[in-house]
Amino acid sequence: MKKKIFILGSTGSIGKTTLNIIRKNKKKYNIKLLTTNNNVNKVLNQSLEFNVKNVVINNKVKYKNYKSKFKKNKINVFFNINDAIKKINKKVDYTINAISGIEGLEPTIDIIKYTKHIAIANKESIICGWKFIEKNLKKNNTNFIPIDSEHFSIWSLIKEENKKNIKKIYITASGGPFLKKKINNLKNIKPKSALNHPNWKMGKKISIDSATMMNKIFEVIEAKKIFNLGIDKFNIIIHPKSYIHAIVNFKNGLIKILVHDTNMEIPIINSINYNKEIFEYNNKDINFNKLNGINFLNPDIKKYPSLKLLKLIPKKFSYFETILITLNDELVKNYLKNKISYFSIIKILMKMIKTPYFCKFYHYSPNSINDIKSMVGKVKSYLNIYLKKYENYSE
Repeated sequence: MKKKIFILGSTGSIGKTTLNIIRKNKKKYNIKLLTTNNNVNKVLNQSLEFNVKNVVINNKVKYKNYKSKFKKNKINVFFNINDAIKKINKKVDYTINAISGIEGLEPTIDIIKYTKHIAIANKESIICGWKFIEKNLKKNNTNFIPIDSEHFSIWSLIKEENKKNIKKIYITASGGPFLKKKINNLKNIKPKSALNHPNWKMGKKISIDSATMMNKIFEVIEAKKIFNLGIDKFNIIIHPKSYIHAIVNFKNGLIKILVHDTNMEIPIINSINYNKEIFEYNNKDINFNKLNGINFLNPDIKKYPSLKLLKLIPKKFSYFETILITLNDELVKNYLKNKISYFSIIKILMKMIKTPYFCKFYHYSPNSINDIKSMVGKVKSYLNIYLKKYENYSE
């Protein structure tokens, strides 16, 4: 019997990778829903190729302008996920949430009760709203699988272990495109250079986060929430070859390491085949050249000042996570538009995160998704005022 699948964010990098897996074996999968924000022509082509009868276009203008085009092709088109789910009205086997940004949180919550398994590649949703995701997972008996390569690796290594036996978890970082550059040569780095990741093909936002190592800060916060472990259980270590994705050191003397090629298809296809089905992804042997001379490095805090944030992460869930995510998102956008310098991303973020205006919110936690949305708006407004007031912030 074919597995019934929802793909949220099918036109993005993770969504397209998931479709590429399904394309290789269409007989095993039946896609029931695709969603996109803006890439309407792409999602239409995907729907036609995979015979998908339900599509969500989460952009009101484009939904109105293009809905007739979908209807001509006998495809049901909706403006939001809830309307699409009402039409489908059946629980599917597997959902992957590949929507980027905080916008992915609400669709995640909405879809959980309609799927047996959900794989989430959206770190913003987990970081800002894990409290709400976890509640709905338990309520609807839905199985959760983290899909980022690092978190999938940790999940794979510890899922049959007693967490009390974990001594330390090491999350590996590539070091980004500037690992071998001297700090003095990074002052005038343009976005084109920062986007040139040495190992992975990624979107612009995550590529900049990799260069600044903010992605690893987010991954530590994410792992802390997913696995319900203290922040002190995690270390970030640089592994330039990106072949080892996680290392777990156990109190009993055992050490587990998970290795796979730099290809997101691997965690995705293993998450789809969640019932320990026997399948063959490829027949490549272990790349011993990558394992020889691994050469792990401790990250230089001067080159990656974002690492200072690890000491600021509160033990309890609060508005800190939403403020941190939003500040970084907005500053990266400004950098990509050449409005601020490379080092200004973290410099301004560190200044903002410590301002009394934001610090007062760290004693409170959001009670709903609307609370999170409201805080996102407050952060954007405050930051924009700061950036306009100080015209020479890009030094």
